Order: sequence, then C-alpha cells, then structure tokens
Amino acid sequence: MTDVVEALRAYGRRAVASGLVIGSGGNLSAREPGADAIWVTASGTWLDELAPGDFSLVGIKGGEVRDGNATPSSEVLLHLHSYRARPDANALIHLHPQASVLLDAMGHQISLLTLDHAYYVREVRSTPYIKNGTAELAQAGAEAIRDGCNCVILGHHGCSVVADTVELAYKRAANLEEAARATYAALLLGGPVPSCPPEYLEEVRRSETGTA
Repeated sequence: MTDVVEALRAYGRRAVASGLVIGSGGNLSAREPGADAIWVTASGTWLDELAPGDFSLVGIKGGEVRDGNATPSSEVLLHLHSYRARPDANALIHLHPQASVLLDAMGHQISLLTLDHAYYVREVRSTPYIKNGTAELAQAGAEAIRDGCNCVILGHHGCSVVADTVELAYKRAANLEEAARATYAALLLGGPVPSCPPEYLEEVRRSETGTA
C-alpha cells in the first residue's frame, strides 16, 4: 500500500471526526507518484472506516481502473476532470460540509474572516446544482478551479478542494467550513460580515512569488 493511500485513510477519519461529512458521504483521491493515475476511494465506502482494499487506482487520462477495487467512487469523473484541469494538484477532497452548502444555497458569500481562512482558502467559487455523478458536474467543478482557485462549492451538494498534498487539501476543506460557520454566526449577529484585511493576502502572495 502506498503512502498516499495511508494519507487518504488518515484524513478520511479526520474529516468524519471533524463533522465535515457523514461517514459514507464524500470521496477522496491522490496522485500515485510517478504514474498518470490516482488512488480514489471506492464506491460505497465509509471515510472513517477505509481499509487498504477500499481504493481504486484509476488512469487520469483514460479513466481505466488499473489496480485495487474494481468499482471506484460514483464521483470519479469529478476527480479525473479536476486533475486534468489542474496538473499541479496532487490531492482532491470532496466532502459535504453543511454550513458551506447552506450559505451557498441561500446566496450568501462565505467570508474569509481569520488569517488562517484567508491563507488556506484564498478564494471560494460555486457551481449551480448539477446532478451528482455526472460528467456535467465534473466539468463544472473542474472549470471552477482551472485558473488556480482551490475551493469550490457544488450547489446543494458539497465542496471540492484541491492541493499539492492530502494534508493541505484537508486543511483547506476544514478552514472553508470554519469560515462558513463564522459567516453564519456573523449573519445571526446582524452583520455586516467582516473579512480578513486584503493586505494580508497581498503580503502572502508577494512572499510566495519572491517579490516581497
């Protein structure tokens, strides 16, 4: 079993324990190093009970199952389209965070209130409702992240989050939901909903590009 599968198992347990998804909801994937393929959770698996046999190795370009479980997640197209759109992404976490989905469904933008929210999430986009498991949903989710956005809310469904590691994808998903909960609390308090000062992210981006 590869290290990426072990990481997916660990963060699947954390996602359920953190309330980001109910056990059998959502799906996870990560690139197999040195191969044009991903390990993705199999259909019907519970994210807090993942065993080594609960993963399928699927070719990114052709979508063929190369190893492992013969039946990958019903959302495997979302993963494949996203990796094709983002060659820099090595992990994708698809969860069902309730506060994020609720705010998006009600037309409220999720505010990135804290420094951590801004640092990990950066930007939140959304797609309208599209039936789950379809090529149309996969294409919409991939298009939303194509130019560098890492977090997208899939209307009335969940979130799709990419990163260069499984750990970072989880941190982004967790901070997205925490930001949604903070936004919800601010709305209950009567708003206006605050956000992190924009100059903070400007400093972060300059430091990352070496232009500080």
